Amino acid sequence: MKVQHDISLKQYNTFGIEAKAKSFAGFETTDELAELLEYNENQNSSHQQKILILGGGSNILLKKDFNGLVLKNNLLGIHEVKEDGQHVYVQVGAGEVWHRFVLHCIDKGWAGVENLSLIPGNVGASPMQNIGAYGVEIKDVFYSLEAFHVKDKKNIHFSLNDCEFGYRESVFKRKYKDEFVITNVTYRLNKVPDFNISYGAIKQELEKMAVTDLSLQAVSQAVINIRSSKLPNPDVIGNAGSFFKNPEIENLKFKSLKEQYPAIVGYDLPNGNVKLAAGWLIEHCGWKGYRKADAGCHEKQALVLVNYGNATGEEIYNLSEEILQSVKRKFDVLLEREVNIV
Repeated sequence: MKVQHDISLKQYNTFGIEAKAKSFAGFETTDELAELLEYNENQNSSHQQKILILGGGSNILLKKDFNGLVLKNNLLGIHEVKEDGQHVYVQVGAGEVWHRFVLHCIDKGWAGVENLSLIPGNVGASPMQNIGAYGVEIKDVFYSLEAFHVKDKKNIHFSLNDCEFGYRESVFKRKYKDEFVITNVTYRLNKVPDFNISYGAIKQELEKMAVTDLSLQAVSQAVINIRSSKLPNPDVIGNAGSFFKNPEIENLKFKSLKEQYPAIVGYDLPNGNVKLAAGWLIEHCGWKGYRKADAGCHEKQALVLVNYGNATGEEIYNLSEEILQSVKRKFDVLLEREVNIV
C-alpha cells in the first residue's frame, strides 16, 4: 500500500483539469481497497479524509483541489462465469477500460454492447451511470455486480432490480452515493446477435460503409465512425462527453413548444412524456461553438463542453450554469448535468 501526497489529477480526468489530491493511492485487489479504507479511518479522527473513488475519470468535473484521499480503481480481469442456451455471462473488473471490453466481446462473438463502442471511461462507471447510446443502455445487458461497502468492508451483491436503473441513473448515484465501490460487473451477453441499427444514423453509416452482411464488427465500426465525427477525442480536447441529460417533459408542454419551435426535436416515451434533445435546445440558444478563454461548447456537438487547454473546473462549471439558465429562460426547460461535479 503506497499513499502519495499532493498529487496532480490532470492525467486522471478526461477534461484535463489541473487539480490536486491531498492524498492519492491505487488499488488492484479488494484487500488493498480495504487496507486503504482502514488506513484512512485509523488516522486521527480529526484528520480522517473524505474519499473520492476514481475510475477512468470520464464523467467528472473537478471544480477545485480535492482535500481528501483519491482512490484509483485498478481492478482488472475479464472472466466467462457461466452460459446457457442463449447467453454467456461475463464478469469484468471495474477498472477495465470500457471500450477495450467492448472490443473483446466483439472478438469473442458476444453480442449486446456493440452499440456502446468508444464510450470513454471504465467498466465500473457503466452501471453507476447506466451508460447508453444508440438505443442501448447497460440495463439491457446487465446481470449483476459486486460493490464493496466502504463502512462495513465487505462485498455486497446487487441484482438488476437492486440497482434501480433509470435514465443515466442508478442507486449508486443518489441513494447510495459514496457508500460503495463497484468492484466487478457481470453482463449477460447474447450468443446470437439481435442487431439494433434503427437508432440515430447507424443505418445510414452502414450504407456508407457498403455493408451488406451485418456483423458485430460492422455495427461497432459504424458507431465508432459516427462518434468520431461528432465528438471530440478527450486525448486531443479535454471533455467528458455529454455534459447534460436529455430532459423529459409532459406531452402538453411539448405540443406548446412545437407550435413555437416547429423544428424542436423530441422522442415519445412509454409513459406518455417526451424526451427532448438537450443538444438542440443548447444549440438554439446560440451556444454551439462558443468559447471564452479555454472553456467552450464544442463546434460540432452543443451537448459537449470542452477544455481547450488551460480552463479551470470553475470556468467549465460557470459556463454550464450560463447554458442551463439560458435554456430555462428560452424554453422553460430545466437541464440537468450528467457529469458529476466534484
